[in-house]
Amino acid sequence: MSTDHQSTTTLSAPYHIRLAQTLSEAAQTTIASLLTLLPADCIDDVQIDAKIVAEKSTQSISTIVIKNMVDGRGLACPMPLLKTKVALRNVDVGESLYVVATDPNSQADIRAFCQQTQQMLAPNTLLLVLNQTTSGLPNDSASACTSDTIFHFIITKTDSN
Repeated sequence: MSTDHQSTTTLSAPYHIRLAQTLSEAAQTTIASLLTLLPADCIDDVQIDAKIVAEKSTQSISTIVIKNMVDGRGLACPMPLLKTKVALRNVDVGESLYVVATDPNSQADIRAFCQQTQQMLAPNTLLLVLNQTTSGLPNDSASACTSDTIFHFIITKTDSN
């Protein structure tokens, strides 16, 4: 297992994760179970937060609000990246997208995609907050993947102005 944080990361682990109430109950359960695979020094706690919008300005710097998830387990390159790009359309500044994949190429693809947004003069950039590799869930029947390695990404949309 290895951790690869970008040098521009402004958040510090362990992260406080808040799941947007707009996520389905199934998505909340899936995200919570996948986050338990991460080392304890990565994730401090996971909460479902009904008051995310009202409290955005008062959240601590290491709080991550997960608005959506891309489950790319079992998908070959470039599908996890393409699904990530589509899902980011519904993520607002200050919110995050949680992505899991089993294709090793997705690690380089997603990292390069986030770095590319930082080099462009776009109004919003993507901050790769978490890039972690873990072993899969035991008896993971939710995915048809053949690999037991899961690549976890948390991408936060930031305002570059």
